[in-house]
Amino acid sequence: MYWRSEEVRRQREISRVLQGLVDYIQHWGALTVRGVNAVGDITLFATRIFRWLFVAKPAPDTILPSFYAVGVLSLPVVALTGTFIGMVLAVQSIGQFRSIGMESRLGAVINYSLVRELGPVLAATMLAGRVGSAMAAVLGTMRVTEQIDALVAMGANPIHHLVVPRFLACVLLIPALTVMADFMGIVGGYFFSVNVLRIDHSQYLRNSRDFVGGFDLFCGIFKSIFFGAIIAIVSCYRGFHCQSGAEGVGKAATAAFVLSFVLILVLDLMLNILLDGVATILWPRGNRLF
Repeated sequence: MYWRSEEVRRQREISRVLQGLVDYIQHWGALTVRGVNAVGDITLFATRIFRWLFVAKPAPDTILPSFYAVGVLSLPVVALTGTFIGMVLAVQSIGQFRSIGMESRLGAVINYSLVRELGPVLAATMLAGRVGSAMAAVLGTMRVTEQIDALVAMGANPIHHLVVPRFLACVLLIPALTVMADFMGIVGGYFFSVNVLRIDHSQYLRNSRDFVGGFDLFCGIFKSIFFGAIIAIVSCYRGFHCQSGAEGVGKAATAAFVLSFVLILVLDLMLNILLDGVATILWPRGNRLF
């Protein structure tokens, strides 16, 4: 009798473990399927955007407001944050440089960091937070109130009229925002380093010129184009696939910013590896020409 009850208990324990394993596999399988479906939907959505870029030009009354909202209205916040980022870099770096007696090299580190990395990422983050969330909210509201369905009923393509102008605005204007962030960060770092930290301005400018070249500026602008495309595609996709209700619009705006930011960081890593490989091939000894 004892052995029979022990055998029953063991079988129940095995059944419980097997059921837990099955539930675990089902959970991760469902997540994998949803992830693959989401990637496929975004890819198809992006394909439709690129197809309409070559099929027909967007009307001026749809593209000019998008350019104004993305470019002009984003300049103040990008310039302000860029300025303070340059100052923060100066404050955080001066202690280490003074400890080794190389505070005159501070300009090279600040400007190189801004041009290669912080400038494009900063501009993309501001664009994702200010413009990307707004695009997702606007398109989500249009989806909830059936305005997109009304466009389809009238024979107009919503991708062409709603998404393509926003995509072009993000892709074409984020390089200008990146240059603005770089410029204001460099000015802020120079002002703080020379006037507050008392670093000689001639050495600051000379080191900045010697260690930061045209290829570094090209890398930042090149990466920003991909960042702008990611922001536009993700934000418009989340808006188009918004759930019903005010809560769905809020979730779409939040998801657009979070997903855009994560993809920006992932893409930044991949592009940095690619560009460093290109620089190694072009200048194997490190003596860059520009």
